[in-house]
Amino acid sequence: MTGSAAPDVLRAPLVVEFPFTRSLGPVQSAFLTGLRERVVLGVRGGDGRVVVPPVEYDPVTAEEIRELVEVAPTGTVTTWAWNPSPRRDQPLDRPFAWVLVKLDGADTSLLHALDAAGPESVHTGMRVRIRWAEERTGAITDIACFEPYEGGKRHQLTPHRGEFADAVTGIVAPARLDYTYSPGRAQSAYINALSARKTVGERCPSCRKVYVPPRGACPTCGVATVERVEVGPAGTVTTYCIVNIKARNLDIEVPYVYAHIALDGAGLALHGRIGGIPYDQVRMGLRVEPVWTEGGRYPDHYRPTGEPDADYETYKELI
Repeated sequence: MTGSAAPDVLRAPLVVEFPFTRSLGPVQSAFLTGLRERVVLGVRGGDGRVVVPPVEYDPVTAEEIRELVEVAPTGTVTTWAWNPSPRRDQPLDRPFAWVLVKLDGADTSLLHALDAAGPESVHTGMRVRIRWAEERTGAITDIACFEPYEGGKRHQLTPHRGEFADAVTGIVAPARLDYTYSPGRAQSAYINALSARKTVGERCPSCRKVYVPPRGACPTCGVATVERVEVGPAGTVTTYCIVNIKARNLDIEVPYVYAHIALDGAGLALHGRIGGIPYDQVRMGLRVEPVWTEGGRYPDHYRPTGEPDADYETYKELI
């Protein structure tokens, strides 16, 4: 899809998504397990302040801290921002406020959602309380949100050993980033050239280095690049790695080789998959050429050309 202001510049929606798995130390384990049991725990630092959410190391001295205390499920809004258009997987599916809440007994604030009728009903200093999720698993989402609360402050702190049955010891946090990417003038020309089975870079007018893919400017000289230069199609493997872990949604059997390939005439190497040769026979200096699939917009992989290996002196600056 192209933009209306610059029809030759490409744009595409992209999603980066992956599950982030981590183990929990004793402090984070106690905090998340406590949420499952409708208990909010903080940790006392060396200066006596109670930190919620708890941390494992003192933010002032960097020393390990373990003294857990239970704070109240009520608190005070310290600052807020209205969210009129909730996004995918946010706490509420209707407009709400993001709030920082200092729970009674805590000295720091917790970020979460506040279920409110509108921005006019939210103000700094308002009293709120936790609305617990009906089903709790030991995650920050066990706090469904905050809701307005008319009660007074509760100052008492209760020491807590942080011991629960069936403690949560690890979490999987999904990470997702949705964005629209525009490659710009130079890379749009590069992508369009690939559709015609050509590889086009741009030459720096100062150092004369040919950048592939082009960036629109020379990162060394700081000047714009406009002179387009066709490079390749053949090139030289400068370095490579053997991939032994199969990626999801990638129909390539492991092991396979990904390599940096210096196309003939290019001033730096690009990366591509090597095929047509056993993975353990790929080597530095191997001469390769692109293989295109029917209707493909870029090379599917690179295969050996059958030429003698390139001399190391011809590509050592491109490793």
